[in-house]
Amino acid sequence: MSTKLKITILASSLAILLFTIVGGFVNVRASSNDGAYRQLSVYSEVLSRIRLEYVEEPNIAGVTDGALHGLLESLDSNSSYLSAAEYKRYKTMKNDGKADIGATVSKRFGYAAVVAVIPGGPADKASIENSDIIESIEGKSTHEMSLAEIHSRLSGEVGSTINLAVVRPRRAEPQKIVVTRDVVAIPPVAEKMLADNVGYIQVDAFPEGKSQELAAKIRDLQKQGAKKLVLDLRNSAGGVEAEGVAAANLFLDHGTITYLQGQKFPRQAFNADPAKDITKLPVAVLVNRGTAGPAEIVAAAILENARGDVVGDKTFGDGSVQKLIEMQDNSALILSVAKYYSPSGKAIQDAAVTPNVLIADTADDDGGLPDEDQTAPPNEKKEVKPKNQEDEQLNKALEVLKNRESKG
Repeated sequence: MSTKLKITILASSLAILLFTIVGGFVNVRASSNDGAYRQLSVYSEVLSRIRLEYVEEPNIAGVTDGALHGLLESLDSNSSYLSAAEYKRYKTMKNDGKADIGATVSKRFGYAAVVAVIPGGPADKASIENSDIIESIEGKSTHEMSLAEIHSRLSGEVGSTINLAVVRPRRAEPQKIVVTRDVVAIPPVAEKMLADNVGYIQVDAFPEGKSQELAAKIRDLQKQGAKKLVLDLRNSAGGVEAEGVAAANLFLDHGTITYLQGQKFPRQAFNADPAKDITKLPVAVLVNRGTAGPAEIVAAAILENARGDVVGDKTFGDGSVQKLIEMQDNSALILSVAKYYSPSGKAIQDAAVTPNVLIADTADDDGGLPDEDQTAPPNEKKEVKPKNQEDEQLNKALEVLKNRESKG
């Protein structure tokens, strides 16, 4: 490669980086600009050293591409940089990818992390579990992918398969799994009457219309004589935030449910409408590490408005609004522009929701996939470790409701 061509590539790469980074800072105060320019100077020097002194001739375009990926992911897990090729695939999958694996996936520890699995969906059928780390997709490390690219790769046509390598606690090597994509149906809201006139409701996710379904179940339980309610939001991670707001309003006749705010995003508050409140029954909300997004809005609103108790583990922490920005070279940015806040002013994505009654999830961590070199001998069934039948978090919620009644 000629020196002239090298200089041209370097100049082009720096120009792209300059416009990408500086564009987000041009309207802030001068002191912030000075800091941004100093960082650009450092980046320019690093890139120059790589070009001149690296052990072999580097792919400068690839180096710059990697830097842009890292830049966006350093902001938060939901912000992404998509190269031109990645963005093309992203748009195709968004329009044509009608099926997926049936799991809410975010990024943790730099890799794709399974937040919650939809019961009965493809991931569930393939023995993928909450808290699993997807180390690679089709042989490519998820550490090298933005969250947007991960989502686009997990989507596809109905019946198509995808190869994953999954890491979980206490297993030394990634487990290889093949998942068959499908259109995933969210299970209906489940309800039943427990002892002592306690109504139990379980919501697996909050897609559009789920709050109305929840309202119908609450009314049914009240007609059956329910005097207290348990709202189970464990492993409820998918859906839209508007449904979380509407679901919280079913329990609240006043107060702030949540609000949105960002640097250039004016505060937008969502307050309880007394006309939409349908129950005054005491309520305890169950949450765990698989509780995320809309479900966290519900839990935080009930807890911080002193409407009920939240029992279980600290939640996952997810709640923001993204903006898609197309770049001149056909790449794109997906940038978080606002966060959802709890009534007391905590960013849900940063702080998550901490229950006022903390109790660890006793679900068995050792279930799921066997090691590849562990196969059951012929005519011998694989030993299955029985699950603990006691739901300690639910038992604690029932105890909390009973104590509240006696104090009342």
